[in-house]
Amino acid sequence: MDGTLWDNVDTYAISWTRGLEKLGYSNKISRDDILGLMGKEARLMLNTLVPGWTAADQARLFEAVIESYQEMLPVMKPIIYDGVLEGLERLSRRYPLFLLSNCEKGGLVNFMNHTKTRHLFMDYMEHGMNLQPKHHNLKLLIEKNKLKAPVYVGDTDSDSNQSAMANVPFVFVTYGFGTTKNYTKQFDSFTQLVNYYLNN
Repeated sequence: MDGTLWDNVDTYAISWTRGLEKLGYSNKISRDDILGLMGKEARLMLNTLVPGWTAADQARLFEAVIESYQEMLPVMKPIIYDGVLEGLERLSRRYPLFLLSNCEKGGLVNFMNHTKTRHLFMDYMEHGMNLQPKHHNLKLLIEKNKLKAPVYVGDTDSDSNQSAMANVPFVFVTYGFGTTKNYTKQFDSFTQLVNYYLNN
């Protein structure tokens, strides 16, 4: 989702800042603070942004961050990457599509609701649903839906590593938040990816 289908980092940064404010802190979380953590599990983000906090305090903060994000849903303005909405429609006519993310529970539903794309996806898995790593949830999606030749599309080296751990070919999109040298295929735009898979 993040870095592959849209860029909602500005909303996340505000949500983290407001979450801290709810707990009485004046720390400002910037886009740059969040950018390098995109795609990471919540615990790693918390350990980076508020190092030294107890697990209980981190849990309270994360609840406040999620609450703040939910409050922003009606007014947030994420950048949906060029070609994504049309491309998903086109791909869905030929391939079953699935979403996988390290986001909180409900994050992917928020994405689908905001972009009005729920009907295009067969299933999804979020870290917040079971607190398991991405490679584990990727395998769950494959097993549950009996997928024969899946690929995982992502934008970071972490995505590449998780895909490898699940023994799934990794498709790298260069316009996202990260870099990697380990991929099966690489595309510089979502439209380029769509055209490749519809013409091969």
